[in-house]
Amino acid sequence: MTNPPTDSKRVRVALFVTCLVDIFRPAVGFAAAKLLEDAGCEVEVPAQTCCGQPAYNGGDASDARELAKRIITTFETYEFIVAPSGSCAGMMRIHYPRLFENDPAWSARAEQFAVKIHELFSFLVNVRGMKSVSAKCALATAYHDSCSSLREMGVAKEPRLLLSTVEGLRICELSEPQSCCGFGGFFAVKYPEISARMADDKIADVQASGAGMLIGADLGCLMHLAGRLARRGEKTPVRHAAEVLAGFAAEPGIGEESR
Repeated sequence: MTNPPTDSKRVRVALFVTCLVDIFRPAVGFAAAKLLEDAGCEVEVPAQTCCGQPAYNGGDASDARELAKRIITTFETYEFIVAPSGSCAGMMRIHYPRLFENDPAWSARAEQFAVKIHELFSFLVNVRGMKSVSAKCALATAYHDSCSSLREMGVAKEPRLLLSTVEGLRICELSEPQSCCGFGGFFAVKYPEISARMADDKIADVQASGAGMLIGADLGCLMHLAGRLARRGEKTPVRHAAEVLAGFAAEPGIGEESR
């Protein structure tokens, strides 16, 4: 049974599902909601759009601001906003204030909104005090630290803490855990050969670790690596860590649904 959080008071939490989860892997959203509920949260999922990161990364600050305004208006009444993605969380926490730094009418709202943003595993461990889960997964597993989760949100130990309590699961640390997988949003589109080589290096690191499954916390990275594995004709299962922690590890892996 999942241990009760140190703070037993139920809190109202908005789940920012993310576009990739909504369109390609809804199970991650359901897993995130289950984990939040286990941590004593009342989970709500407001109607939402893209966080604006693709436009922002592509240099379209105008459209990124319009999307950011929609998100802020929709979510700013919540005390906690949680995303199962360091990438989207980093966009909202770090880059929203930068988008509006020259807009007095929105700057304060963006700053106040940003402090409410949390990456899923950081929120579960550091805010709600979750220390264990009741899931089972009898596999040796490699954990991929996405660039945004690691560098922008400072998340590394939290998912490992929870994964260490999954019955039967063994974490195989990578030799270069801080290396990028090569996805990087538009980077994979602009520089496909470099991106593929970086994915191959990450996959080689996973295989050398002895892991039989790859997990992480950002669906963009995981879809990129799962796609590369599929093109190479390899069948290493790939899953979001929330799915494993919520007990969904027996479901088909990312990219396997269409095979």
